[in-house]
Amino acid sequence: MKAIDWTPLIEGMLEAVWVVDPLSLRIVAVNQAACQLQALTRDEMIGRPVIEMTASPEDMFFWEDVAAGQSDHIQSETLLRRADGRAVQVERRVSRVRADDMLRFYVVGILDHSEQRRVEGELEKLVAELRATLESTADGILVCDLDGGIRGYNQHFAQLWDIPQALLMARDDAAIHAHLATHVADTEHYSQRLRQITRSPLLEGNDLLVLRSGRVLERVTLPQYGRGRPIGRVYSFRDITDRLAAETQLQLAAKVFESSLDAIFVTDPAYRILVVNPSAGRLLQCEPPTLLGSSSRDLFFSPHDPELTAQIDEKLVQNGFWEGEVWHRRPDGSAFAVLASWVLLRDSDGNPRNIVVFAKDLTEKLAAQQRIEQLAYSDPLTGLPNRLLLTERVEHALHLAQRENTTFAILFLDLDRFKQINDSLGHLFGDRVLIEVAHRLKGCLRQTDTLSRLGGDEFVIHLHEADARAAEVTAQRILDALSKPVELDGMHFTISCSMGIAMQPGDGRTLDELIKHADTAMYRVKERGKGNFRFYQPQMNVDLLARVKMDHAMRQALADSRFALHYQPQVDTVSGALRACEALLRWNDPQLGQVSPGIFIPVAEETGFIVQVGLWVLQEAVRQAASWATAGHPLRVSVNVSALQFQHSQFAATVADCLLEHGLDPALLELELTESILIHDADEALERLQALAALGIKLSIDDFGTGYSSLGYLKQFPIHKLKIDRSFIASLHEQESDRAIVTAVVQMGHALRLEVVAEGVETETQRAFLARVGCDQFQGFLRSPGLPAAEFELRFLSGT
Repeated sequence: MKAIDWTPLIEGMLEAVWVVDPLSLRIVAVNQAACQLQALTRDEMIGRPVIEMTASPEDMFFWEDVAAGQSDHIQSETLLRRADGRAVQVERRVSRVRADDMLRFYVVGILDHSEQRRVEGELEKLVAELRATLESTADGILVCDLDGGIRGYNQHFAQLWDIPQALLMARDDAAIHAHLATHVADTEHYSQRLRQITRSPLLEGNDLLVLRSGRVLERVTLPQYGRGRPIGRVYSFRDITDRLAAETQLQLAAKVFESSLDAIFVTDPAYRILVVNPSAGRLLQCEPPTLLGSSSRDLFFSPHDPELTAQIDEKLVQNGFWEGEVWHRRPDGSAFAVLASWVLLRDSDGNPRNIVVFAKDLTEKLAAQQRIEQLAYSDPLTGLPNRLLLTERVEHALHLAQRENTTFAILFLDLDRFKQINDSLGHLFGDRVLIEVAHRLKGCLRQTDTLSRLGGDEFVIHLHEADARAAEVTAQRILDALSKPVELDGMHFTISCSMGIAMQPGDGRTLDELIKHADTAMYRVKERGKGNFRFYQPQMNVDLLARVKMDHAMRQALADSRFALHYQPQVDTVSGALRACEALLRWNDPQLGQVSPGIFIPVAEETGFIVQVGLWVLQEAVRQAASWATAGHPLRVSVNVSALQFQHSQFAATVADCLLEHGLDPALLELELTESILIHDADEALERLQALAALGIKLSIDDFGTGYSSLGYLKQFPIHKLKIDRSFIASLHEQESDRAIVTAVVQMGHALRLEVVAEGVETETQRAFLARVGCDQFQGFLRSPGLPAAEFELRFLSGT
């Protein structure tokens, strides 16, 4: 069973989670919440039988039913046994989930309810104690827990705040708090003060609240203690509207305004300022006394609404308050935004008595909003537009193009070998390279174009109202700009990029389609050498889809045992005696028919599936060679090894395990490697080849002469055989150069004491030439094509 990394899935869950193996009923994965609930470490929990965690018969019977295949889910409250032996009350849910067609697991989700039960009991006790005293006071009383949850109130509280009976009966704490906030003239200050009180459980406070109805409430807040610690808060509210009316203006200002962080102006009904608090002087950058007697109408203006004062007058008459965003201009000419509220206070007869203006500086808030918008629409590293802003601009361009019948281009750009910069010089250095690239790209574009960074080293460019010729010119300009050397920290290096171009509307009518097609074209550039650009063509999608289907069909073929090995003999060039054979992979698909290795092997190498296929080929070839050896027909079998397979750190160990499993003499196994594998990392390749040679197997170089040949590795590496590529053999009869190359390879191989085998020999003329120059062996249709194992044994081994 393949291992699954559950951590990314279950660590983000708030509840405790176990993942249980359905066969062993042991825990295979847990999240941190489960470890904390059980008071165990992750290592102590993993591997433990799930039955050890249960504390109730219900759970024991359930897991016994699971083992018997009679149950697969359960959800209820139960008891859970902790490491200290204590049972805690939890809600437990068990579900069977499927990881894939073969893997199934049980996921156990657990919520700890023990603390909830304790808190509920405590709350019931406290509510009972408070209930007797709530209705006996003349003040309005509100009792809350530390989180603001309402635990009690009296009827006078509801009357002071005009709370509807239906809302009281609904028992909706959030709705009641929202009702209170909407009835206060300065909602923001009320909410800010409430948050301050909530953050300080021991705080004792006294506040004045101006309601939109014109009444003024005095609020006294005191912490409620239980067993020496704060468990909640008691608010008492007293209507002091009449008392304030009888006090002097200075007393009124001192009581209501002195402690406010917001600027407060009290005016008469004609808007003449009577008193201000210190925050007003700080807001307007002047001494408070200089404001007295002036009109509050002259303090604020709206750049968008010249009729602001008329609107305020109208709203005060209709609703008794007005709130909105206005501006104030300082003496130095600078202006800033202010959130202001006007509240009309009436006397007992309903006549206007005072107007209270609350004002708060919005400079920091607007700056924060601007910064948030900047972060939302731009890449934090380069400052370029991100995909969100790119989408908005391209959507506008799409509407414009449809209306005016114009076109534009989308370029998808990816830096070549940028990962090497990150890996060798670090991500910080790589970030500086990206910033330099962004700077150069911007220099290649017009102001109407949009350069966007999607992430990593990927950029998308929208060329506004550009045809194919303009897109080509811009792409070439970008290639030229990026080809210039980069100098950072005294280091000089060159970068390049690959670009794909999609044209609207021919290649797509949405941004997603255009980016997808430009991306497809860019990858075609990557496949063909990088450092260039290419326009999208529909055939690219067809090719991509064909590779995807081929990859799926290959994986299904391996799972359904549709692959087979054929064996082609390698014979002595002079005597024709059988010396060895090569295992050749064949695939006959029910839908695709006989699929050529030249078609599916490149796809397997591209997707990495060649590793699994190569392992199957190795296992099957070794098994067949062992079977022949046991039957008295020992014959060396050669197997081709892919670059991905060879570069795996455990490749030598895998080969050793395979030989041991099937009991094959290592001398009867030969591995064929290409030149490119050996020179990719010569030191690592040498170490791996020496490990393979130490096992006793033979090593050969396949397709010799077609890659980047180096005589150095022939001398250094433990190679036993050279195989001359069929491209040199095919034209022996007409190319003097090929005859010279074959002769030289044979002579060089013999000088280095290596066997030489020619591939693709199809005519007697070719064999005769190879015999004359001393080639040891050949394989090809002249002797036999690749044959199934049974036919090969009947034809070549039955007489030995």
